[in-house]
Amino acid sequence: MNGILELVNRLGPQRLVAMGAVTLALIGFFAFVMTRVSAPPMGVLFSDLSMNDSNLISRDLDNRGIKYEIRQDGATILVPKENATKLRLEFAGKGLPAGGSVGYEIFDKADTFSATSFVQGINQVRALEGELARTIKGIERVVQARVHLAIPEKKLFDREKQDPRASIILNVRGELDAGQIRAIRHLVASAVQGLKPDRVSIVDESGRLLADGAGNENDTAALAQDKQNAHERRLKNQIEDIVASVVGRGRARVQVTAEMDFNRVQQVTDTFDPEGRVVRSTQTRTENQQSQEAKDGQVSVANELPGGNQGQNNAQQREATQRSEEITNFEISKTTKTEIIEAGRVKKLSVAVLVDGIYTPVSGGPAEYKPRPSEELERIATLVRSAIGFDRNRGDQVEVINLKFAEGLPATSTNPPSLAEQMLSVTREDVLHMIELGVFAILTLLVVLLVVRPLMRAMGIGGKEKQGEAAAAAPVSGLQSVIAASGMVGGQAALPAPGADGSFQPANSNAAANAASIQAALHQSAVDSLGKIVQDNPSESTAIVRAWIAQPH
Repeated sequence: MNGILELVNRLGPQRLVAMGAVTLALIGFFAFVMTRVSAPPMGVLFSDLSMNDSNLISRDLDNRGIKYEIRQDGATILVPKENATKLRLEFAGKGLPAGGSVGYEIFDKADTFSATSFVQGINQVRALEGELARTIKGIERVVQARVHLAIPEKKLFDREKQDPRASIILNVRGELDAGQIRAIRHLVASAVQGLKPDRVSIVDESGRLLADGAGNENDTAALAQDKQNAHERRLKNQIEDIVASVVGRGRARVQVTAEMDFNRVQQVTDTFDPEGRVVRSTQTRTENQQSQEAKDGQVSVANELPGGNQGQNNAQQREATQRSEEITNFEISKTTKTEIIEAGRVKKLSVAVLVDGIYTPVSGGPAEYKPRPSEELERIATLVRSAIGFDRNRGDQVEVINLKFAEGLPATSTNPPSLAEQMLSVTREDVLHMIELGVFAILTLLVVLLVVRPLMRAMGIGGKEKQGEAAAAAPVSGLQSVIAASGMVGGQAALPAPGADGSFQPANSNAAANAASIQAALHQSAVDSLGKIVQDNPSESTAIVRAWIAQPH
């Protein structure tokens, strides 16, 4: 206890206060570092949230007692990474996040008995707009979507029919291709009765018009180009897959050019078969005719009177004729064929396949290149022809050429990743966590070097100072006595002499007189001895000088 009290008295109240303040600061700093290091890693639960969704989700997390962080003014919510997936599924079951739009759930709590037909119509449009916006958000690269529908009201005596229209604003990540834009237009048009795709306008967040909904758009050329590109891309993927199975992945380059006809053709063909006759109708007509003529060829009134000249009937000549006619109608079989050839017919295909050669490993040097045999190239060409539906009459061309690739032997190793590769394949969250740990380590080192160590030196409790004081206290009768006895050398003021407890006190008048007498008695050999002692004991001399400087005046 005496030693502790003596240490406290020697330090003084100012040093004790400084030491306490530094100790508390260090405890707080290291507590903060340990808390951050021991805290579980946080993962993103949801991002790009609306204020309404962020409020509902944070309130639910508070009720559960789950720790979370809010960033980007509520747009992003972070939770412990291990619970992120489970929480995301649970919130999805509750319909969160709703995306800032109202869907068909608007009718769940609505009072249908007190609502007017106008309110019901407005709610129906709102629900349809919200559901369409949620569906569009499911498309890749679409972050946010907002849909506005203009559905004309049906009037009883209105003869002019107005078509519905739609406007869509999208917040996209990157750019949408033409196929995705058309898909959005057809998706919305199919969901609204009477809406045509050319009546749907699409605008991105920068105000750029992606699709015109004026109704007079003629995008036949764009559709044709997209269809041709899609066909070429599909054939290219098929050829690359089948060639890679022979030469290896990355050892083949394929280019496909398709010449297509986008004219829509309708053909009507009538075919008659004369051998396939069928009796359709039959008409039969029979005629009988009789005539009488006098023998002498005279015609008189008496002969024509009834009952007259009856005795002369034998003198007349009778003639009878019969005529039969039959008409048969036949039906010839007829075949009518209507053929509609849609646009997008392939007129010609040109395929170019470039394959790399064979590399043989050589010990102590680079791999040896060897071209592929012509028989193998011909087999590859046969596979390509079968894959694309080769038609020689159509003028299709397939070329398979073997050349050495400029990049040399491609990497085709399928070995599983090593432990070092797995350790290097870190995620973004892992990188941020390691950076945070590195910053904390650097701050800790700076605090120790720039705050703790200088403060300990200023308080005189450093290791080297203690060693210096111990080494200087040993030759008190030798080194300190000689330095103190030197008094004034060369006209300089006398140095303070050590006290009874070993500390140096300011010189009084008696000490000054003694020092003057000693100075007078000393000669040049004493000065030389002092210089030699200081030269032989540099650390002890430095410690003594520091002790003199540190003494309060």
